[in-house]
Amino acid sequence: MPQRSADYCGLQFIAFIKGKVLSLTTFIIVSVIKIAIVLFILLTAVAYTVWLERKVVGHMQNRWGPTRVGPFGLLQPAADGIKFLFKEDLTPPHVYKPLYIAAPIIAVVCALTSIAVIPFGNWVPVPGGGSTPLQITDINIGLLVILGITSIGVYGVALSGWSSNSKYSLLGGLRASAQMVSYEIALGLSLVGVLILSGSFSLREIVAAQSGHFWGFIPNWNIFRGCQFIAFFIYLMAAYAETNRIPFDLPEAETELVAGYHTEYSAMKFAMFFMAEYANMITVACLASLLFLGGWHGPLFGPQILQAILPVFWFVLRVFVFLFIYIWVRGTLPRFRYDQLMAFGWKFLLPLSIANLVVTALVVALRA
Repeated sequence: MPQRSADYCGLQFIAFIKGKVLSLTTFIIVSVIKIAIVLFILLTAVAYTVWLERKVVGHMQNRWGPTRVGPFGLLQPAADGIKFLFKEDLTPPHVYKPLYIAAPIIAVVCALTSIAVIPFGNWVPVPGGGSTPLQITDINIGLLVILGITSIGVYGVALSGWSSNSKYSLLGGLRASAQMVSYEIALGLSLVGVLILSGSFSLREIVAAQSGHFWGFIPNWNIFRGCQFIAFFIYLMAAYAETNRIPFDLPEAETELVAGYHTEYSAMKFAMFFMAEYANMITVACLASLLFLGGWHGPLFGPQILQAILPVFWFVLRVFVFLFIYIWVRGTLPRFRYDQLMAFGWKFLLPLSIANLVVTALVVALRA
């Protein structure tokens, strides 16, 4: 954690990072640059995850997907963004306007904010001396911050259904919020085993605890330790439900509820809900990589500059694989009925997560 002190006589701020000092100006400039880069990369990744999904599912279903706008349809996300920006924004007269407008903003802001505590790699040097982590902010309760921020996103879904003053939207919002709250319990409990093994809420310390190998060749990732492969399965299922993805996309079941909680939305407000969904997918993929798959650990070779870049490459590769599995499942499985969805969460995942927690605690206690 960076320590900070201030010379009040000279009104000078000094940030100590890894034994080096950063002036106030340098610290602010570095922070602003990191925020701008991370937001640009995240929003670009959101746009091209949509493109990737349409291409991959298209090929799975023996069709091409986007091809007309740019080579291989690569400019399709830009075309979609322009379309949403210039499309007529209709606001039905019967809605409760303050919350109707606030709901998509809450959803997208919570989805974008949670990326602030995600570490993407090791520390990098700063011109003029010192170094900074590849992370917007490094705090020792990063996992709790992410769980807290993403749980607030439930309000965006629930309020959008209620403020639309439509029975279809209300039903979609109610069962979406019930689904998200229900699966949050199993998701949270699936992570407790990881916390027991690493002994920290800091995402960097959790990744550091997964360095090295055991038996000489098996990576010391949490998914290979104890019963955490069960925790990973629980996390995977709960993540699908939390992000409203097939086979748990009942909140957006077009054949049953027109379009779910966002039935009355159009233009950019409609697009903001899907921006939030895909941003949450990326956050979930980042967390899976950090908590279970070793984060940015991987083989290092080559010159020093390559060794600084490779951790980011390994991290991005794991996130990409996780997103591909998301898309693969969408092109493969049908959706559940709502009673099956709730029964799976409460009667199977929740007891399984509690059993995994008890076994992990016993194993750690016996090894101590």
